[in-house]
Amino acid sequence: MELTLEELEALEPGSYTLLDLRSEQETAYGTIPGSVPANAAALPEGLPAEPGRIVLFCTRGKLSLETAERLRDEGFDACSLKGGYLAWLMRQMQRQEAEELCSRVENSLRKRFRLKLWCNFTKAIRQYELVKPNDRIAVCMSGGKDSMLMAKLFQELQRYTKFPFSVEYLVMDPGYSPENRRVIEENARKLNIPIHIFESNIFDYVYNVDKSPCYLCARMRRGHLYDYARRLGCNKIALGHHYDDVIETILMGMLYGAQVQTMMPKLHSTNFPGMELIRPLYLIREDDIKAWRDANELHFIQCACHFTDTCTTCSNQETRSKRQEIKELIRTLKQRNPDVEAHIFRSVENVNLDTVIGWKTGGKKYSFLDRYDEEA
Repeated sequence: MELTLEELEALEPGSYTLLDLRSEQETAYGTIPGSVPANAAALPEGLPAEPGRIVLFCTRGKLSLETAERLRDEGFDACSLKGGYLAWLMRQMQRQEAEELCSRVENSLRKRFRLKLWCNFTKAIRQYELVKPNDRIAVCMSGGKDSMLMAKLFQELQRYTKFPFSVEYLVMDPGYSPENRRVIEENARKLNIPIHIFESNIFDYVYNVDKSPCYLCARMRRGHLYDYARRLGCNKIALGHHYDDVIETILMGMLYGAQVQTMMPKLHSTNFPGMELIRPLYLIREDDIKAWRDANELHFIQCACHFTDTCTTCSNQETRSKRQEIKELIRTLKQRNPDVEAHIFRSVENVNLDTVIGWKTGGKKYSFLDRYDEEA
C-alpha cells in the first residue's frame, strides 16, 4: 500500500502516474517533478485511460494513504508515497548537501591538498608501478579517514588518467555496531562513493581467542577481502596504509622484532594466485590526511572492534602501546633532527649487503661468512 522513495525511483518511467493531492497553495511552493495535481475527493475522475500504477502523495502521506486504499477497493493499482512530499523534499535537501560536500572535498584535493595528497598519491603509483592498464582494483574501505581518502583519490585518478582501469569499492562489515555501519554508509553516500558492503562474523570469531586475536583478525579480514574482490573480477586490492605506518613499522621491527623489514608498497598474494596487494598512500603523511579531514569537517569511524575503539592498525593494547611508544620516539628524535622520518624511510632503500651480518631472501638465510673467504 505504501511505496518508499527508493522504490519510487526504481519504477520504470512511464509505467506509473504520479498524483499530487495537495492544495494549489501548497503546490505553488514546489512539487515532485513529473507529478500531476489531483483532487483526492474527485478521484478516479480525471485519470488517464491507462494510468498504470497510481502513486499518490500529499504533504505527509496520510491523505494519500487513505485515497490509495479507496482506489484499490475500486480496482486500481494504487499506492501512497511513504512520508509524502516532505520526505521527498528532505531527501532532495540531503542530496544537495551531499553534492555540495562532495564537490568541496574533490576541489580540496585538486587545489589546497594537491601537493601533499594528490601528487604523493600519483607519485607512489608511478614510482612503484601500482596501477597498470586494464587493472580491476578493489579499494578496501574500513570506514576510517585513510581508506575514505584513498577512495576519493582513486575516483580522481579514474577521472584524469590516460589509460583504462576499473575500481570496485569494498566495505567488509566484520561485526560493526549498527551505529558505526550507518556512519560508513552515510559517509559513502555524502562523498559519492558507490560501495559494495558484505558481511562476515570476524569480530565474534576472534573475540574469544587468547593469543594474538588482532593478528588473526587482520589476516582473516585480508582473506575475506581477497576472496570477495576475486569474485568481482579484481586482480588487486588496495589498502590505506600511509607513510607514517611504514616508518613506524620499520622501527617496531628493529626495536621489538630484532629484524630489518618494512611494509612493502605492493605484494603478490600467496593464497590467491594472480592477485596483488597495493598501498597507494605509501608516500602520504598522516598529518596531511588529518588536515584534509578537518578542513572538510568530515567524521569517520576508527577501529570499532570489540577490543578497542581507537587504533591505527587494528592491534591489541600491547601492540598499540608499542606503536604509540614508537610515535613518541620519532617525535622526540625529530626535535633534534627534522629529517629523521625521511632517513628512517630511506634506510630500507639503501641497505648495503656488504655491511650486513645476515639476511634472508627467498625463504633462505645467509651470512656474511658465506662469501667472506672468497673476498679475501
